Amino acid sequence: MNAADNAIELENVSVRYRAAKIHSFKAALVSGFAAHRKSEFRYGLRDVTLAIPHGEAVGIIGPNGAGKSTLLRVAAGIIPPSLGTALSRGTVAPVMELGTGFEAELSGRENIFFNGALLGCSRAYMRARADDIIAFSGIAASIDAPLRTYSTGMVARLAFAVATAIEADTILLDEILAVGDASFRRQCQARIERFVTNGATVVVVSHELDVVASLCSRVIWVEEARVVADGPAADVIARYRARTASGL
Repeated sequence: MNAADNAIELENVSVRYRAAKIHSFKAALVSGFAAHRKSEFRYGLRDVTLAIPHGEAVGIIGPNGAGKSTLLRVAAGIIPPSLGTALSRGTVAPVMELGTGFEAELSGRENIFFNGALLGCSRAYMRARADDIIAFSGIAASIDAPLRTYSTGMVARLAFAVATAIEADTILLDEILAVGDASFRRQCQARIERFVTNGATVVVVSHELDVVASLCSRVIWVEEARVVADGPAADVIARYRARTASGL
């Protein structure tokens, strides 16, 4: 496969954060904290190499704190790698933790244009899609109220509706299917399936393994900042379930 066929490429990517550790509180009191403060690195990702072709639906699974969201943020260009290289081709629409790319004091309607601008879309482009976004989100009655008055589910609806309205080449979804009611989740799944059918790339981070299995042909299992498995969805999910059931 030609590299240009890939929507996302990560090569030997590590994301690390500097963390200071005090080894002896007593010694620190005697000699001063600076003398006993040792700089160490904490890894969000460690030596990750992967490629996701255009038009593929990929799930990312793993325990809390494993590095799943960090991987998605690197793919979105939100977090730069500390080491290695990351490349995304085409337009990318990320739906990360709730509220990212939105402004609490703006109304839902104003946030459609605000978030669209962050995704590189003109006001005219978003205006042509605003009615559909509002209809899909199901929050028309509150669309002119400040975002800070919205519930978690309402923000999720709006974020997903905006991200999937701009016809991006790649959509990155971080736990978006964990919020909202069953009807909204079904709407989301149907729209994701349509995007994949139309050739878009979709990457989904989720703890909902059955949802991942139904949406994705491939699953990447991340644990302790590393990719521990990458393959057909059914195989990787079965291995992950066996591992979590064993308590290891």
